[in-house]
Amino acid sequence: MRYLVLSLWACLLFTNQLHAQTANGFGFKGGINYNANGDYFESINSNAKNPDRNVGFHFGVFGKIGKQIYFKPELVYTSTKSDYDNDSFKMQKLDAPLLAGITFFRHLNIFAGPSLQYILDTEFDGVSISEVENDFTVGLNFGVGFSLKKLGIDLRYERGFKENEATFLNNNGLGISRIDTRPDQLILSLSLIL
Repeated sequence: MRYLVLSLWACLLFTNQLHAQTANGFGFKGGINYNANGDYFESINSNAKNPDRNVGFHFGVFGKIGKQIYFKPELVYTSTKSDYDNDSFKMQKLDAPLLAGITFFRHLNIFAGPSLQYILDTEFDGVSISEVENDFTVGLNFGVGFSLKKLGIDLRYERGFKENEATFLNNNGLGISRIDTRPDQLILSLSLIL
């Protein structure tokens, strides 16, 4: 019984010392992202055998203004890779999500907002692709987060408002292929406010 009381007291003391990521300011973030080829859920099922197939990474900076209700603009460099049959499509881009969120239960938050994307470079197995429909597109981010003091982790889903296709000639020079440069993504990030 004494151990139970001491354990409860320690948990209450520890919980009382924790504070949500309520600090305003600037910080750094980074993490991994998973892209979808075509329909997101079909892509997950087909890639279950090769989980690293469409994994990319991102890192960048962000600002946070507000506590209970907040605004969080970000500027993130993202590198993605999507495998198509035996070929690989790589893309580097700048993403600028403009997120608004609500904090509840001190440590949890939900957020959403538009995500601006500018394509820096695209490559399909060594062939640079210059025929991207639009270098600049707009999409949507929404997700959930958990934060302790200045450290935060979030999981978000990103999708474009419309497809943005890249066109290139097949290896034989006869056929034309298209790849969507605005794939749906599942994004896991770790952030730190300075």
